[in-house]
Amino acid sequence: MVSSSLKPAYKRVLIKLSGEALMGSEKFGIDQQACQQIAQAIGQVYDLGIELGIVIGGGNIFRGNQAHAFGFARTPADHIGMLATTINGLIFQQCLAKLGIESRVMSALKTDSLIEEYHWGNAQKALKEGIPVIFVGGTGNPYFTTDSAAALRASEIGAELLLKATKVDGVYSDDPKKNPKAIKYSRLTYSEVLTQQLNVMDATAIALCRENAIPICVLNLFEKDAMLQAVCGQNVGSLVMGG
Repeated sequence: MVSSSLKPAYKRVLIKLSGEALMGSEKFGIDQQACQQIAQAIGQVYDLGIELGIVIGGGNIFRGNQAHAFGFARTPADHIGMLATTINGLIFQQCLAKLGIESRVMSALKTDSLIEEYHWGNAQKALKEGIPVIFVGGTGNPYFTTDSAAALRASEIGAELLLKATKVDGVYSDDPKKNPKAIKYSRLTYSEVLTQQLNVMDATAIALCRENAIPICVLNLFEKDAMLQAVCGQNVGSLVMGG
């Protein structure tokens, strides 16, 4: 249960989960414990009454950089990645269901009877009814990352915050795992992220968030209550906005 003293700072939030986050400590695939932990963290946000959109990547099943090793062309490799996100979306829907949270999965790809096709009006209706919507299939087009898909869906649904939930507790000047002197930024502008080529989201995603004035909060989703604190406007992770 969420403390009654916590008050949400946002009405509608888009959460971007990387496929790698679902691996937990594993090297590939889905880790049940990690999925459960992520679902519980999102459940805390859901309990605040925040309307939630969720975009999930597919890197735990197939990564774009594997395309070269396999000798695949970029377009079919991206198609594989988009299908991977649909698997993750269905799995995560069941993880939420175990917590008693009803959600809907909507795909940018036509998957016939497996997953309903993304429809803006249906997504809006579900969100207004308090039903989280899990967006899968990326943008439905190759050459666009799931970060871009997250920025696109956040813009479409009118999200007031985009939470990029990762395994790192914010944005750093360098890889903190390789460089102990890397500096963590608490606040950045969109322009600073682009000009310094910081590893936050791809340039398309950053530009789209800037155009629609959607703040981006980068945080460690496995850090206790980090996501909860972020949606309550507390200082956690790194915040990108303005400029």
